[in-house]
Amino acid sequence: MTTVIRLDVTTVLLQWAIGGMFGCWFTTRHREVGLGYGWLLRGTYLVMAIGAVMATGTSFDGVAEGVRDVGGVVVAVACLVPLLQSIVRRRAGVRGFLEKHDERSDRVARMTGIERQASDRIRDAGPEFDPRLDLLAVVVGLPVLVAAGITAGGADALAVLRILVGAVFLGLVSDAMLLGHWYLVQPGLPRRHVNEIVRAFLWSWPAEVVVMLIPTGMFSVFSGSVDDGWGGQLGWFWATCAVTTGVLGVVTLKALTERAYSAVMAATGLMYLAILTAFGTDLVARAVLAG
Repeated sequence: MTTVIRLDVTTVLLQWAIGGMFGCWFTTRHREVGLGYGWLLRGTYLVMAIGAVMATGTSFDGVAEGVRDVGGVVVAVACLVPLLQSIVRRRAGVRGFLEKHDERSDRVARMTGIERQASDRIRDAGPEFDPRLDLLAVVVGLPVLVAAGITAGGADALAVLRILVGAVFLGLVSDAMLLGHWYLVQPGLPRRHVNEIVRAFLWSWPAEVVVMLIPTGMFSVFSGSVDDGWGGQLGWFWATCAVTTGVLGVVTLKALTERAYSAVMAATGLMYLAILTAFGTDLVARAVLAG
């Protein structure tokens, strides 16, 4: 088999963690999702970044690999900083969430005559968490992903582009699924948030497919110039994953148009499937091209 790129655990975990933190900011910037959602994502991607560091070797094969591996430590710290600040400032709550709480409390009080305690006292607890800190891992992670692309081998520009697009692609689909689950914890959360992140994921999907097709890429597998070792079957498996991922994203948006609350749970289940096919779209292509 022809080897076009190199596939390793460190790069996959780093791009997943950095892309996931971008997706975290994409939702938390609205200041309406409860603090626990941010804790879940930051903790998850912190563990992934630490896993990437632990998967690195003790010796660096070139400057690019050294930047990637040392950068993994920086990314882990960049995931930890917003997590710690959000915990320290937890008493301040989340502005949009508190406003919704007060609005509903006032409506209940007018209908029932039962007074509800407003959240002013919580707001006086000090400054709330700054969601822009979730972008810290993205900012410091960009040069790390560039180095990871160069380390992967092949044409540097194409390899870097694949790593960057793959990070956004994998991060958004993972966060969309986790956000769908969060509606069980925060059922009054506006549905527009999950709609927004699923749409963003759908925008990243064609970019992911295109960068994997560019020669030397999956087109080379279909033409036979790159042997997948399975008589072309892995190439068609990748194509099935790529098409199915897009279909699942579109069907998820259609499910979210239903007014019933169960529509969100249905969309979450579809995103579960989309994660599997999305990883097939990204990792199967890398595995085939890696030989």
